[in-house]
Amino acid sequence: MKLAGDLTFAIDYGTSNSLLVATNGRHVTPPLALDPLAPDPSVLRSILYFPHGDQCFYGQSAIEQYSENLGEGRLIRSVKKYLPSESYVGSWIDNRMVRLEDLISFFLLEMKKRAESQLGVSGVERVVLGRPAKFSSDPAKDRLAESRLLKAAEMAGFKHIDFVPEPLAAALDLRTRLTEMKTVLVVDLGGGTSDFTVIQIGPRAYETTDVLAIGGVSVAGDAVDGEFMKFHVAPFLGSKVKYRVPMGNNVLEMPKSLLDHICSPADLAQLRRSDHMEFFRSVQKWSVRDDDKEKLERLFVLVEDQLGFAIFEEIDRLKRALGEAALVSFDFKEAGAEIEFELSRPDFDASITRPVETILASMDETIRSAQISPDQIDMVYCTGGTSKLGLIQKALRLRFPEQKILKRDFFHSVIQGLGEHAKTQHAQSSR
Repeated sequence: MKLAGDLTFAIDYGTSNSLLVATNGRHVTPPLALDPLAPDPSVLRSILYFPHGDQCFYGQSAIEQYSENLGEGRLIRSVKKYLPSESYVGSWIDNRMVRLEDLISFFLLEMKKRAESQLGVSGVERVVLGRPAKFSSDPAKDRLAESRLLKAAEMAGFKHIDFVPEPLAAALDLRTRLTEMKTVLVVDLGGGTSDFTVIQIGPRAYETTDVLAIGGVSVAGDAVDGEFMKFHVAPFLGSKVKYRVPMGNNVLEMPKSLLDHICSPADLAQLRRSDHMEFFRSVQKWSVRDDDKEKLERLFVLVEDQLGFAIFEEIDRLKRALGEAALVSFDFKEAGAEIEFELSRPDFDASITRPVETILASMDETIRSAQISPDQIDMVYCTGGTSKLGLIQKALRLRFPEQKILKRDFFHSVIQGLGEHAKTQHAQSSR
């Protein structure tokens, strides 16, 4: 769809995936095909790859270039999760520190350029940006995260920036399909955050008083992947190593802080540049079991050859495959870091219980904040890739009749709702 005149963009900038639509106040485009190399061209994966400090690739191109360059350079993913972190300043690229706000601005600017080129326009200054219901449960950190995202959008060239909670955007998308008022629970589970909204919504115009409660927690798909990594993959990498320091008597185990680095998609990619590798090599020398030496060597290959992204891609593949099959093989065949095992759906579910329970506790608290009972909810609207997890769906069915649970538009509902909000905002500003 080509739009004439002044435009507003709506951007769903996600931890894992990002999408964009445009509006002139009368019409909203479908999600634009920002990544022609991707399986779904409307989904630009939120990944940046710097082969060196003067060049950057984005989305599927970033993944392919990273693979062609055999893991050299700097691959950056899940950077959105660091927005509320005061301690995370940015990432080292070559020998210079690139601030978090700059990294996100590079990505938003690339989205802006691709959209403007596709639509034959330039200089779009207005944007509606989705944001989690809560970047953090700490209000100060939540404000820090939004201020950093605001700064990144400004550096990308936007002058008029409006934020909309992502679960509210999903509800606004659902509103276009309702013929009567409903009390809806929106369950928006992405890569970095799990967000919930209880809202009364229907064919009449949306009012802010329709929102009964908004809640969320910074635990979602990446945390699920990390928990899977800890239980099933990290033991192949020495996570259960036993070692004794020289002149010491006590047998020690892998420090939890270092295990957390191995199990984080974002942190694993940075281990090669950290002081932790020296410690790991010392642990290998001090280990009391021969097989631990072999397992740590596998970790060294994984880190030195920059295979962290590839192993989490295999985790994601297995996670999706378990949605269709009861037994799936984990099959990672990179030379020197080979890992193979079979996993059943019940064993997978058991390993991810902790993050799923945290997600569900936040959802239950949001419902309580709305001061209604679960049986007063007419519809449960699921969006975001993590909401497809079997354990999540099972938990929802225990709380609500299955006919109330609506599952569709896992990736597009938020961006379409942001587009509806942007259309309204644009029309009002043009009067």
